Amino acid sequence: MPLRQAVLAFYERWLGLRFPLESVLVTSGSRPGIYATFLTLVEPGDRVVYGVPSWNNNHYCYLAGAVGVPVVCGNDTAFLPTRGLLEGKVRGARLLVLNSPANPTGTAFSAETLASICDLVLEENARRGKHERPLYVLYDQVYWTLTFGDTAHVNPVSLRPEMGPYTLFVDGISKAFAATGVRVGWVIGPAEVIRPMSSLIGHIGAWAPRAEQAATAQLLNATEEVSTYLGDLRRGLRQRLDSLHDGLHDLRRAGLPVDSFSPMGAIYLSARFALNGMRTDDGVVLHTNEDIRRYLLRTAGLAIVPFQAFGAMQEDGWFRLSVGAVSLAEIERVLPRVRTAIESITSAV
Repeated sequence: MPLRQAVLAFYERWLGLRFPLESVLVTSGSRPGIYATFLTLVEPGDRVVYGVPSWNNNHYCYLAGAVGVPVVCGNDTAFLPTRGLLEGKVRGARLLVLNSPANPTGTAFSAETLASICDLVLEENARRGKHERPLYVLYDQVYWTLTFGDTAHVNPVSLRPEMGPYTLFVDGISKAFAATGVRVGWVIGPAEVIRPMSSLIGHIGAWAPRAEQAATAQLLNATEEVSTYLGDLRRGLRQRLDSLHDGLHDLRRAGLPVDSFSPMGAIYLSARFALNGMRTDDGVVLHTNEDIRRYLLRTAGLAIVPFQAFGAMQEDGWFRLSVGAVSLAEIERVLPRVRTAIESITSAV
């Protein structure tokens, strides 16, 4: 009870969102909250719409017996879905999964883009008959406190209060408070969905330990300390992300086939190493993103994750880079090695 009360107070204080006590469910981290949302709302054969690249939605669809509807999002939309991309896809769907700031891309919705998606959801639900089940939105905002520069976190209910009955927030302390091993998360949504979800969580044993719940309640209520801590965390993350982004753009300005998105949030950077089809100095052709990943790991000591790990199909050189467990000094050391590795193959075809 104290943690559920603290979560609701935290959301009201920081996001201006108010929910009744029966709308919050505590879970052992954010993953059980996502999984429980799928299992509670989705029947086998129901359609679940999600953008790609995105984190694990294909696996949750498989586990729930859902028909996944991946929507390919390119760099022209910051790898995030838009109303235009979702038009027609949500017709008859049961769940739309959104994540901002996003894993793997480190990009975030603008208020305009998210509001237009919310309007689409509201229009779809208004179209449905009284005996048809509504379309819900799972809004994964576990990185919402980690935004940078001019980026401001937005959410469906603040932008469109009418979205309240159709939105489930998934959140937790693992990212915002660098507490990945503590496993305390929560889901906030309509009470009529949270009640059966609570029963489901109880049967699979995905509760957070009591001691961790009590400690997290105290943490969330320590407003001044949280504000100071998050300010320090954001400054450190942004410094590392900017260093990585600026270093990659230095390579681009030098004529190398490298690009990256300006950091917007989370702990990730979307970067492109457009080396597909090039030949290394030992005669190996880099056909796939996996080939590029192996090459940069072996020759430069750079560990990156292809967007294929997040549902993307295109072999176009886009990768996720994370600064969650790397120092500024390590970033500064790896960039010259990356330059050397790429320069050795740019002239080969």
